[in-house]
Amino acid sequence: MRTYNEKVSIYHGMVSTISINLAGNFFPIFAISILGATNYQVGLISSLPPLVALFMTIPAAILLNRLEQQKKMVALSVFWARALFLLLIGMLFIPTGYQAWAFLIIIALMNVPGTVSTIGWQTLISGMIDEKRRGAFFSDRNRLLTIVGMITTLIIGIVMKEQTNNATAYQYLFFIAFLFGLVEVFFLMRHKETVQLKTDHLKKNSSMDWSIFKDKGYKWFLITALCFNFTWQIGWSLFNIYYVRFAHATILWISIFSVANQLVQIFSFPLWKKWAEQHSNTLMLVWVAIGMATAPFLTVLSTNLVYLTFVAMASGFFVSGTMLLLFNLLLEQSPKEKRTYCITTYNVLLAFVAFIAPQTGIWLLEVTGIQKSMDFISIMRLVSALVFFIMYVRFMKDNKSALLKG
Repeated sequence: MRTYNEKVSIYHGMVSTISINLAGNFFPIFAISILGATNYQVGLISSLPPLVALFMTIPAAILLNRLEQQKKMVALSVFWARALFLLLIGMLFIPTGYQAWAFLIIIALMNVPGTVSTIGWQTLISGMIDEKRRGAFFSDRNRLLTIVGMITTLIIGIVMKEQTNNATAYQYLFFIAFLFGLVEVFFLMRHKETVQLKTDHLKKNSSMDWSIFKDKGYKWFLITALCFNFTWQIGWSLFNIYYVRFAHATILWISIFSVANQLVQIFSFPLWKKWAEQHSNTLMLVWVAIGMATAPFLTVLSTNLVYLTFVAMASGFFVSGTMLLLFNLLLEQSPKEKRTYCITTYNVLLAFVAFIAPQTGIWLLEVTGIQKSMDFISIMRLVSALVFFIMYVRFMKDNKSALLKG
């Protein structure tokens, strides 16, 4: 039986997924097809949100740490983030030469409240879900949300299959995304949150706890996770550019790629959960990184859209592992009494990596071309797998030493 908060969290996740899929999934093709964005501007679609998060994470964490209840602040932040979808509807009324830049500014602004909501939700949900139930809950939740995302994306693709270059169709998408954002706020407010009383001492000293860096497990997690995220995110913009500019994919095909990816995720979440329980999150992330390394190399072998659909399916198997295992490993390696600080620090460093990575990918594209840049990204992802393996071996040695001493 699921607890009340688990049920509400799943409902919230479903409408959040629909809202994001209706708008965010089609930002790159909207920018390229309607606004005439350059490769550099397409790269900024991925880079600007983490840049904003880089500057907003610490203030957001300080604000959230001072609150005895975080739910209302998280809900308010989600509302303002989704309300900015309405501004995207007005893009076409801006002079042509400024449309792409105005679009990027709005995306950046979305991530001011978006950063608060992300950190707040992670802290909120970690306190609501019992540690023993966490692995099973997030596996089930991710699988259900992926099903919802897949159905949403497929419906959008079918409805908009002839509307790739129709600006009005995108305006309808953004408005419907805002409406689902309102439902998302409703379900956030339905969570039952325990009041966390803050003493004056904690309020004054809630900005940072540097002792988290003395924790060996957390330090190793930061090194490996950030290395992996860099190699993962460096290719995000390149995939979108390859699909649209080289393979000439329409909205329908972009939707099919996404659905194929998500369909495999649905069935693979329970497998990663099972394997992680048997062999550890860290060891499974070695295999995830190896699998993720195949995607860039395989993608540029052909522009055939059916072939690219099968590549997307193969990639989905490892994406599900990434989503489930990284978050579980973060919670696993974060000392419970300092978890907010650990999550905050990870998000700050992740934002820095996420800003640099897409721009590095665009630079590689301009310097070496699409083929060589994608092959190089595959090699980098293999290196990140090696880093996870080193972490796993190190932890195994530490555990054996502890057992011998015991």
